[in-house]
Amino acid sequence: MSISIRKAAVIGSGIMGSGIAAHLANVGIPTLLLDIVPKQLTPEEEKKGLTAEHPAVRSRLAASAIAKLKKTNPAPLYDPAFAGRITPGNLEDDLHKIADADWIIEVIVENLDAKRSLLDRIEQHWKPGTIVSSNTSGISINAMAEGRSEPFRRSFMGTHFFNPPRYMKLLEIVPADGTEAELVNEMKAFAETVLGKGVVIAKDTPNFIANRIGTYGLLVSLQEMEKGGFTVEEVDAVTGPAMGRPKSATFRTLDLVGLDTFIHVADNVRLNVDNEAERKDFTPPAALTQLVERGWLGEKSGQGFYLKRKGEGGKSEILSIDLGTLEYTPQKKAASGSLEAAKSVKGAREKTKALLGAGDKYSELAWNILKQVLVYSADKVGEIADSIQEIDEAMKWGFNWELGPFETWDAIGLAKSVQRMEKEGLAVPAWVKEWIEAGHASFYKKDNGKRFYVSGSRYKEVEAPVQEIDLRSLKEQNKVVKSNTGASLIDIGDGVVCLEFHSPNNAIGDDILSMIQQSAEEVRRNWSGLVLANQGRNFCVGANLMLLLMEAQDEEWDEVDEIINLFQQSMYKLKRLEKPVVAAPHRMTLGGGVEACMPADQVIAAAETYYGLVEVGVGLIPAGGGCKEFALRVSRQAGHPEADLLPLLGQVFETVGSAKVSSSGHDAKRLGYLRTNDRILPNADHLIYEAKQAVLQMAADGYTLPPEEKIRIAGAEGKAALQLAAIGMKEGGYISDHDLLIAKKLAHVLSGGDLPAGTLVSEQYLLDLEREAFLSLTGEPKTQARMQHMLSKGKALRN
Repeated sequence: MSISIRKAAVIGSGIMGSGIAAHLANVGIPTLLLDIVPKQLTPEEEKKGLTAEHPAVRSRLAASAIAKLKKTNPAPLYDPAFAGRITPGNLEDDLHKIADADWIIEVIVENLDAKRSLLDRIEQHWKPGTIVSSNTSGISINAMAEGRSEPFRRSFMGTHFFNPPRYMKLLEIVPADGTEAELVNEMKAFAETVLGKGVVIAKDTPNFIANRIGTYGLLVSLQEMEKGGFTVEEVDAVTGPAMGRPKSATFRTLDLVGLDTFIHVADNVRLNVDNEAERKDFTPPAALTQLVERGWLGEKSGQGFYLKRKGEGGKSEILSIDLGTLEYTPQKKAASGSLEAAKSVKGAREKTKALLGAGDKYSELAWNILKQVLVYSADKVGEIADSIQEIDEAMKWGFNWELGPFETWDAIGLAKSVQRMEKEGLAVPAWVKEWIEAGHASFYKKDNGKRFYVSGSRYKEVEAPVQEIDLRSLKEQNKVVKSNTGASLIDIGDGVVCLEFHSPNNAIGDDILSMIQQSAEEVRRNWSGLVLANQGRNFCVGANLMLLLMEAQDEEWDEVDEIINLFQQSMYKLKRLEKPVVAAPHRMTLGGGVEACMPADQVIAAAETYYGLVEVGVGLIPAGGGCKEFALRVSRQAGHPEADLLPLLGQVFETVGSAKVSSSGHDAKRLGYLRTNDRILPNADHLIYEAKQAVLQMAADGYTLPPEEKIRIAGAEGKAALQLAAIGMKEGGYISDHDLLIAKKLAHVLSGGDLPAGTLVSEQYLLDLEREAFLSLTGEPKTQARMQHMLSKGKALRN
């Protein structure tokens, strides 16, 4: 990657423009955000005596958008402080400043003439070599580039971010005819590495890849609903998780997008393709148009296909619309053998097969929708994208499908499904039939851990970026060193192994703890270092709560004590390993998951890591070394032997006692969960590679195990201060009696118990305090009630 983007400029401060500026700020790129000059003063500005010429008024739109970023939920910023990296301005006074930018992104209204006019103004200040892109969701990039100079056209492309830019992985890069090919490749590498995106190269066609296929699929769902007389909730039951799609399915997705926006997107295809049948396919049904005419646009107007209102007793209820009468009625849950069959199996492949195979009306609905989407996707290969891989990835990253269209086709059986399609009168593209006739059973295949996809008349290898290490592929290549039901130790090359959790929800139980112990010994004898990582949906949701509850309810206190002791000693074994250990957490990393990372020499976390010691939520305290590690950090940070520990300890007490979970990797640093030497990566797919490089660097630098440290504690004096703060919370009505009991136990452990302030203690001393407090809380009926509630309801109980 040779391009260097040190500064950026975003023009247009609406939801998408400000969101893109926020994500650039997230990854450390100072960004200029510009918008038009307001035509009139606000009442607030008039009260302040400002005039229309005041800079604050002239740049108000951009400044207001930046201020809103700090309050928006879900947060566009990794850390609210990052808003300081965005500078507001306006198009009349500040457009010349874009000359200092390395990347200029146009994010204004979806109107070709407006975009052309703006690009003309941009070129007047443009510095040759500066990248210019449009965030259009479907307007022709070539049409926009008309009239621009040849050097400008070489640096111009489409960069279609999906909303919200921080969270949605997909970025469609759309080259114009004159765009420099090498620049496209460099932008792809930059977006993957620096922005953390999954990038596909799209053709300059209406709505590009994901919106073209996704919009078609949503319209087909509406058409099949009308044909079969299905309800809104029936269609959503079929087109959601049962088919490997998000819970928002069809109609919740439309409500989120906005029905008017959806019609605009559909019209962009309808009005810009030549095929009459395709124009008909992209004509929105009358019912959808009626809803828009009534102003029922979805979430932004308060009602669309669904309406949320207060029911009896003030409790919220969600109604669904009857498209025949346009009246809202209580939802009726869809139930059938096919839906139950899909629920009973795991993974999108098995779910889809189960849904289609049950033979009831919902199976038929699923098939009638799916077959059309698959054929349409195949028909668009070469037109909207060069490969089936790009179409599949666009749908997975842009619409959160678990499988892309061609992966789905493989899952249900390629030849068998094509036979059925043709029998039912559907025209299957010739290239698909020719591929089957050549003796191929699938679009994708695997061979020796490598993946291939159909490209023309042959298979082509899926080329993974160098920075990506795929554990599943390595396991298929027999790279497993050790394994049990909960975890595997995998050779990831160059003398480094990766310890992967793969228990249900990656919860830590005896099997994982046993593998940690075995792995430490194996690495000590035979390897250069260890990476702790996995590629599950979440890194680790904590310890096996069900096992603990069962033992507590049976009053098997020795068993509970043994479990906690094994947990502590396993984490301590990781910490005292004579080889470098790097942990690479992602997404939900809670409780024991955090405690598994804390002993590592370094943590390399994904930017989207939601990290926290949450044990108090189930009536417990961290007892796998979490309290001990925090006490050690406080002792280190305080530095001087006479320095007051209480300010730092008070912050830890609040963080752990409130079960605070970070909203990002950067927020985890702010909360003190991550250390200054820990790193954060925007792209979670690069975590294992970068963790491996960190291990190799430490080994090359002559890694030596740091000596064991004594921990200076706050002692009885600190404990009293922390407990006093907790009592104040109780008297203020903020916490319950049981919360206070937990807080007192936490204060006792963090401060080091009843010893004098400043006493130096061993790590084992604090581990013993942790275990004792944990064990006593496990016996409390209210703690057991909290554990039961979390297991059954998935949320904390306040009692």
